[in-house]
Amino acid sequence: MSDPLVFEEEPSTEHKVVITVVGKDRIGIIAAITSCLAENQVNIEDITQKILGEYFTMILVGDVSKCPLSLSELRRKLSERGKEVGVRVYLQHASIFRAMHRI
Repeated sequence: MSDPLVFEEEPSTEHKVVITVVGKDRIGIIAAITSCLAENQVNIEDITQKILGEYFTMILVGDVSKCPLSLSELRRKLSERGKEVGVRVYLQHASIFRAMHRI
């Protein structure tokens, strides 16, 4: 049984990003975003998506350790790809995402 007062060490987020995609649902959103990540050597480690009425939402956790681009360049490419399919794409480093959502 683990001690509730001892906090487990969080896994490293050094090369992790959280990517959020939102917009009106249409064919090809997942393909557009995931192909952009593959083209830039970003490994998808976790992914979830949901259709809420006519709206599409997706959250991905990616490993950018092999990505040759800076985060700002990757963010720009994802944003451009998102515009092509009518969605907004937000990319945050995982450490920032965690800090913003920590209670």
